[in-house]
Amino acid sequence: MIEDIGLSVVRACSSVRLSRAAYYRPVEELNRDVEIVAALNDIIAVELRWGFWKCYDRLRQLGKPWNHKRVHRVYCAMRLNQQRRTKKRLPTRERQSLIVVPMVNAVWALDFMFDSLYRGRTFRTLNVLDEANRGALGIEIATSIPALRVIRFLEQLIEIHGKPAAIRCDNGPELRSYAFTEWCNTKDINLMFIQPGKPDQNAFIERFNRTYRTEVLNAYLFDSVSQVREITDDWLRRYNEIRPHDALGSLPPARYRERLLATQNSTLELST
Repeated sequence: MIEDIGLSVVRACSSVRLSRAAYYRPVEELNRDVEIVAALNDIIAVELRWGFWKCYDRLRQLGKPWNHKRVHRVYCAMRLNQQRRTKKRLPTRERQSLIVVPMVNAVWALDFMFDSLYRGRTFRTLNVLDEANRGALGIEIATSIPALRVIRFLEQLIEIHGKPAAIRCDNGPELRSYAFTEWCNTKDINLMFIQPGKPDQNAFIERFNRTYRTEVLNAYLFDSVSQVREITDDWLRRYNEIRPHDALGSLPPARYRERLLATQNSTLELST
């Protein structure tokens, strides 16, 4: 022991050229914290979600003399630290004006939704809307929709409806991924990211989401993802072809799309 030879810890470490931090306290010194460990365990056993300062204040109420530095050292050694919620760092975006271009495939809007089956398993939906006629181009439904699945689904929609000039979306990780942004660059599709926390900049898809949740997700108890797809497909057909839309002069999106295409074709004929 260092005390047996009459040296302090600092001088002993200096004489052998060791850092003071390299010295480990003997077991006898560690035993000084047994009472603190027991007191903290008594508090945590009852109050599972208390943080350090609530535990420390409770110890002071009980008349314990330990200062906060010592208690915090033991608290950390026992790994009782509560996980701190940190704010996600999102990129700075320019405000996106919500201006409707009266042309089919001018701007598509994308957004994700969450829900759960009757047994509790969650699933996601990827909703795709054409802003010109508010028509729902498709809804992808699965328990997981990573970036590659988003790309595959959009390629299927492009084969059916044609390629969009731009896509309006939020700052979700799937939509900010390298795979998705590079795919858009390859396809020459402009990505219009809305500002974080500003869903009003993607109001058309948000309004569609409310309708979809009210008329489908909240209206049924689903047993499986396949059942969600079946009910959604039937609802999409009625939404696009039958359901009147107030913003389109009470026309369904499919009828309004026909008018837009006719206007576009006549404009092209006049220009040529």
